[in-house]
Amino acid sequence: TLQLQALMRTQHGITDSSEDDFTVTSQSQLVDTFGSVTETLTLLLAGVAAISLLVGGIGIMNMMLVGVQERTYEIGLRKALGARSRDILVQFVAEAISVSLLGGILGVLLGIAASKITSAVAGWATVLEPGPVVIAFVFSLLVGVVFGSIPAWKAARMDPVAALRMR
Repeated sequence: TLQLQALMRTQHGITDSSEDDFTVTSQSQLVDTFGSVTETLTLLLAGVAAISLLVGGIGIMNMMLVGVQERTYEIGLRKALGARSRDILVQFVAEAISVSLLGGILGVLLGIAASKITSAVAGWATVLEPGPVVIAFVFSLLVGVVFGSIPAWKAARMDPVAALRMR
């Protein structure tokens, strides 16, 4: 690189190195720059994904909380007839899982469709790896279970007498 810079200075008639009117970049510098850009984009994408997961989780939790609120009488009746708190908990966690499964399946299908459409429109070749798809699906399920557990715990701890009065 130093020999190339000296040759360029000679050809450009430059005597002081601080006045170079050119830059010399090696392939390793380009690779380092590309790696840095890739790391930044990965962090940005991870941030967007984290925000999306949080928003999705809050959406599931709100939907489940509304379900618990609307079914207070049913919960009280089940508990009065002998249902244990664990039974109520399992019911609402199962609902959260089913909502998450549906959302995960729709998300995977929309992602595949968007990939195929982008590939066809832009003329890019895309490869769908099953690993990241499975990881994304499992994460969506996990988010649903975690955020759906809060309303499920609330429903399971309800006092049957107070819940029956709500009607």
